[in-house]
Amino acid sequence: MAMSIAHRATGIALYAGTVLLVIWLGAAAISQQALNPVNDLYGSWFGQLVLFGYTWAILHHMLGGIRHFIWDFIIGMEPGRREALAWANLAGSIVLTLLVWTVFVWVG
Repeated sequence: MAMSIAHRATGIALYAGTVLLVIWLGAAAISQQALNPVNDLYGSWFGQLVLFGYTWAILHHMLGGIRHFIWDFIIGMEPGRREALAWANLAGSIVLTLLVWTVFVWVG
């Protein structure tokens, strides 16, 4: 039940994150002067925290979708396997988020 709620919550969070992406793309399309304050906001500690959360939300939601796709084939529906897939979804989203940020933000 908790993973179902988390899947719905991340889906809702993706709407807000997509608005941030549209703002960034819109500012980039207007001019460099319009893009600078957006980059400053997104580059701040708060902006980085929000973008980190957005990255986790998109990866968690994606893995949840894959989990549901697996269940569509009646695979992993046993009680122990359902819980294992739910934990794998959570652990996978955390690991992938850290991997993405390590490769593309912290190191790059």
